[in-house]
Amino acid sequence: MAAIRSVGVIGGGQMGSGIAQLGVVNGLQVWLHDSDSAALEKAQTSIYSRIQALVSKAHISKEKGDEALRNLNCTSSLEDFRQVDIVIEAIVESEEVKKKLFSQLDKIVKVSAILASNTSSISITRLASVTSRPAQVIGMHFMNPPPVMKLVEIIRGAQTSDDAFEATKLLAERLGKKTICSQDFPGFIVNRILMPMINEAFCTLYTGVATKEDIDAGMKLGTNHPMGPLELADHIGLDVCLSIMKILHSGLGDSKYAPCPLLVQYVDAGRLGRKTGAGVYNYSKI
Repeated sequence: MAAIRSVGVIGGGQMGSGIAQLGVVNGLQVWLHDSDSAALEKAQTSIYSRIQALVSKAHISKEKGDEALRNLNCTSSLEDFRQVDIVIEAIVESEEVKKKLFSQLDKIVKVSAILASNTSSISITRLASVTSRPAQVIGMHFMNPPPVMKLVEIIRGAQTSDDAFEATKLLAERLGKKTICSQDFPGFIVNRILMPMINEAFCTLYTGVATKEDIDAGMKLGTNHPMGPLELADHIGLDVCLSIMKILHSGLGDSKYAPCPLLVQYVDAGRLGRKTGAGVYNYSKI
């Protein structure tokens, strides 16, 4: 499989815009798509601002910054993805929504293109099943925020080819990332370990073992985690944490993965973390 030179990114949120930024800064032609024109404009402004900050801090040269800005193409039409070498979707964490998108992309992009999902937990094999190219469907799970976090978790579906895996791995390395490889099982590697820890932190709070501050301090100071699990959950989004726990619970069929009632209650109340101004902690005054 030829080296990847052009990338389509779907989703103008924090993940999508971060992935697009990584691509253009590392010399790739990137088409960033969002169906919401306001979200697309916001993503473009954010990427421009972050690249200018890299230049001003001398992390990249002005010439490289100018080239990166020229490499970014924003579009509201998936038809502009016809010639890209890979599409990376970073949309809502819904299997049905992603399947609909993959089926649509399969009919648009060139036959050699790879379809990659930034999903944190949804089966790559099931996403591939709605396409005519299951060998070219793969998981490319960036950590949040993509320009900062060093890891990309690559997930092989049941039919993902060695060529698609190697091309995706080389792309991640070109973006300056370290890679790990997971087989296609619920939660993959990172969230299979991380989310039960976060869920247990919620159970510890729910049962009155300790305050949220002491739970987080215990993990930060006692195990050298940069964030406590409850603080991290707010950063990720409690709705995302709950969604992944539900996938683990249903996919693995073990009661130990049952979401904590307190986590469910917070999501029901719309307390989703930093993005809504309140989660385990209150961010309205930050």
